[in-house]
Amino acid sequence: MEIRLNKFLAEKGVASRRKSDELISAGKIRVNGKVTRELGTKVDPDKDHVEVDEKTLADKPKLVYFMLNKPAGFVCSNAKTKTEPKIVLDLFPAEWKIFPVGRLDKDTTGLLILTNDGNLSFTLTHPKFESEKEYEVEVADDLTDERIRKIEAGVPLEGRKTKPAEVKMLEKRKARVILREGRNRQVRKIFGKVGCEVLKLKRVRVKNLMLGELALGKYRALTPEEVKMLRDV
Repeated sequence: MEIRLNKFLAEKGVASRRKSDELISAGKIRVNGKVTRELGTKVDPDKDHVEVDEKTLADKPKLVYFMLNKPAGFVCSNAKTKTEPKIVLDLFPAEWKIFPVGRLDKDTTGLLILTNDGNLSFTLTHPKFESEKEYEVEVADDLTDERIRKIEAGVPLEGRKTKPAEVKMLEKRKARVILREGRNRQVRKIFGKVGCEVLKLKRVRVKNLMLGELALGKYRALTPEEVKMLRDV
């Protein structure tokens, strides 16, 4: 049975489906000895020979799942650059072949999932699944009823309106906001749209997975029950 090449790579733990598409476009993948750059390519896992950077894929690795309380100053990336030398993978043993699911920006703290399961990454990040994510946000100005109303209704952002959000007030300048989409720096941008500068931002929940009391900069393995919950759509 043929499946899309990016799904095959995700199942092998190479990368998320989106990152796998980048590898395909960059000519890093060979199918039966030939480089393929076509994103719609399909392969038969039982018949086709797939290589990544001229290395044959081994048998499907054991899938692993972790949650990290991400500290500020670390970038959600698999590779360091001269301008961003600190990445979240620095907080894990170097030999672990895992990647972050989605992104928290450099200055944001809180719950980040890391795994080698590309299919789970796809489920949690693709817009069609509308996976809930909850953030604790502290802003520089009072969160008035009018500001909250605009955020909950959705605001124009980069050519299209954001999906309705839910805001739970904690203090005059502190709240929890629940989103069902994951656009770049979305929380900071939507609060900025209503005139509130974000001072602190922490993600506290992904679907039903709570950050809880996990210390800043620490990680733990997810339980089988937590993984199942994250997979459910």
